[in-house]
Amino acid sequence: MARPAAHSGWPRWWLRRRPLTWVLWPLSLLFAALSALRRALYRAGMLRVERVDVPVVVVGNLTVGGSGKTPLIAALALGLQQAGWHPGIISRGYGRKSAGNASLRVCKDSDPALCGDEPVLLARLTGCPVQVGRNRAQAARDLRAAHPAVDVLLSDDGLQHLALGRDLELVVVDQRLWGNGLLLPAGPMRESPERPRDATLGPTTVLQRIDGGGRHFALTRVLDGMTRLSGGERLSPAQFAQHFAGQPLGALAGIGHPGQFFAMLQAAGLPVHGVAVGDHQALTDADFAAFDAHCPVLITEKDAIKSVHLPPALRERLWVVGLRLELPDDLLPWLHHKLEIARGHPTS
Repeated sequence: MARPAAHSGWPRWWLRRRPLTWVLWPLSLLFAALSALRRALYRAGMLRVERVDVPVVVVGNLTVGGSGKTPLIAALALGLQQAGWHPGIISRGYGRKSAGNASLRVCKDSDPALCGDEPVLLARLTGCPVQVGRNRAQAARDLRAAHPAVDVLLSDDGLQHLALGRDLELVVVDQRLWGNGLLLPAGPMRESPERPRDATLGPTTVLQRIDGGGRHFALTRVLDGMTRLSGGERLSPAQFAQHFAGQPLGALAGIGHPGQFFAMLQAAGLPVHGVAVGDHQALTDADFAAFDAHCPVLITEKDAIKSVHLPPALRERLWVVGLRLELPDDLLPWLHHKLEIARGHPTS
């Protein structure tokens, strides 16, 4: 893939239609035809849809790359726990080395190289049972067998994994929205924006640009403090800015949309020099070569999980940025009502 444009995580021709866009457009038509055929085979029953015995909520996106699904899954899991549910989480586990057909249980201290960085982060943030597998239906069955108390499953991604039956589909969007609006490989779209779903979630400014898409829920991301990776010292964003005033600051992100992370830090008064690295890739000391030798470097919680093999002297300079997702007041009651209907106990 070409170099991402301005930390967007996407090549330039996915953001705006350029000459290469039209060179690739015939392949997009082929992609659309194959996707439509696959969906038709599932609808006709020629490909099997597998269901589990608890409601399944798929949180996904219509574009390639991350758009904030993992923080939303964490926030929904914690909210459902507070409401008396017992959620479990399933995921593909992108970037993991153990990519066989068998599913794998994920714990807080699991090796992200074996099960993926995002599943480990979800296990740490939520305390929920987490299972990863290429076959999400198998992962769901294995999680239920190991944790019979689980009464709702949250699928991190999997919107296009039609083999797993689901009760609710939530689509997450970010500031990039649909890019140039074309399907792969000419654009970032995995499916048409007109795809039916139960709800669309994202920033208010983005939701205002979307017609349809089910119920709309506005999400707000806020910085939740900086914690030194070695030692655990914790500072608020204001304290951090004051403590390191006048010093060069670095920020490194190996996430789907690194520019969003850098923009949040700069909006908090932190003039960082941002460096984007590959999503789901293990960090190496070479990734930090663009920073001054002794400057502090801010990283995401997901990247902190991938930093365990870095040299101790480098880890001393790293500060982990907590990102908190504020859910609208009506989201969890709406979700609770939908889940009660899905399990046959509708509420008024």
